[in-house]
Amino acid sequence: MINRQMKDVLRNRLGRKHSRIIVLTDARQTGKTTLVRQTLTEVPYLSCEDPVVRPSYSRWTAEDWLARYPMCVLDEVQKAPSLIETIKAAHDRDEHSRYVLLGSSQILLLSKVKESLAGRVSILELWPLTLPEMVTPQWDMPLTRSPLVSFLEGGGRDSGVFRGIPGASPQYAMNVLAFERYLLFGGMPVVHDPEISDAERRDWLTDYQTTYLQRDVADLANLRDLEPFILAQNAIAARTATTVNFSDLARQASVSSGTAQRFMRYLELSYQVLILRPWFRNPHKRLVRMPKVHFLDPGVQRSILRRRGEPGGEDFESAVVSEIHKQVRNAALPIDLFHLRTHDGREVDLLLELENGYVAIEVKAHRRASSTDARHLRGLGEFLDKPLLFSLVLSRDNEIQPLDESILALPVAWALGATGPDSH
Repeated sequence: MINRQMKDVLRNRLGRKHSRIIVLTDARQTGKTTLVRQTLTEVPYLSCEDPVVRPSYSRWTAEDWLARYPMCVLDEVQKAPSLIETIKAAHDRDEHSRYVLLGSSQILLLSKVKESLAGRVSILELWPLTLPEMVTPQWDMPLTRSPLVSFLEGGGRDSGVFRGIPGASPQYAMNVLAFERYLLFGGMPVVHDPEISDAERRDWLTDYQTTYLQRDVADLANLRDLEPFILAQNAIAARTATTVNFSDLARQASVSSGTAQRFMRYLELSYQVLILRPWFRNPHKRLVRMPKVHFLDPGVQRSILRRRGEPGGEDFESAVVSEIHKQVRNAALPIDLFHLRTHDGREVDLLLELENGYVAIEVKAHRRASSTDARHLRGLGEFLDKPLLFSLVLSRDNEIQPLDESILALPVAWALGATGPDSH
C-alpha cells in the first residue's frame, strides 16, 4: 500500500486539544477511507453509505453517540447531514469526544460544516497521489519531500537544494517512470497498482468518470439533465491551461453564462479542476484579470477527451501545475498560487507567493531546456510588489542548467520527485 503524507497530518490533528472534530474531504476514489482505516486503527469506523443503517445513526441523540461512540470515524457523512448537528452537540457536551467526518465532495458537506461547526472543526483535504507518494509503495516506507517543497519550506532562500546530477541517482530513474505514468493516467491510487494493465487503467478511469457524473454531480448538484454539464466538462477539459471565458463555455454547452459559472464551481468543489487566480496588483501595468483553469488529474482529463497519445503543451502544463498545487497543500505551506499575464503577451505559468517574496515557474513540455524558455522570467521583478526570490523552468530535460542569474532549468521529475541518498 502506498504511503501518504496525510497520514502524519491526520494523527497530529486528532491529537490536538482543539481539533476534536476533523473533516477530511477528497475527490471520489482518492483513498480517504483506506487512509483513515490504516492510520486510525484504534478508532471505530462507521459508514453512512448503507441506507439500511443510516436512519439509525440519524435518530441517535448526542447522548447516544457519547455513550456508544465518544470517538469514531463517520464516512460518507454528507448522506446524513442532520448528523452534523448531533456531532456538534456531542462535541460541546464532552471535551474528550473526538470525531473524524469523511466526505467525497465539498458541495453539501462543507456548506453544512461551515454553518454548524464554525470554530470547532479542522478541515483537511486529500489530493490524488503526488510524485513522492507514487514512488513510496509501502505504507511504512519513509516519505520524502521534493526538492521544490524543501526549497519553499526554507522560504525560497537556499537554491542549494537544486544542486546535483539527476542521472546519477537511481531514485531519479524511478521518479521519471512515475512521472510518465502520471502524465498518461493521473494520480488516482488505483492506476498506480503495478499489477494492473494499461487497458485496465483506462477502463477504471472511464468507470470513475461515470460514477462521478451519476453520484457527485447528479445527486449533490441536483442536475436533472446531465448533457449540458457533460458538454461543459468536455469543453473545459479540452481548454485546460487556458484563461476562463464563460461566454465561450456557455455557447459550447448551450447554457447561460451564469449556468456555465455554476458548472465550473461544481468541478472545482468536486476536485476536478483548479482555478488559478490572476496576479494583478501592479496598477501601472496592463495585466489580464481572468482566471486560468487547470484539470487537476491528467488521467481523468484524458479519459474525458478519450486521448491516448503524447500529452500536448497545455496538458503538460496542467499536470505540472496541479502536481505543485498538491505538494504545496499537502505540506500545509502558507503559499498562494497565481498566474500572471500581460495584455502584450508576457506570461508566467505559475507565481508562488511566499511571505518574503515570489518564486516564478515556467513549464515546458519539450525535452531540452534553453535560454529562450526563460524570456518571460527576465525582468519580472519590476512587475511585482515583493522581491522575486528565484525563477525556475521545469521541463523533461534530464539536466540541471543555469539560464540566467537566479533562473534555473530543472528536470520536472527531479524537482517534484522523491529524493534519495544520491540525489544531491
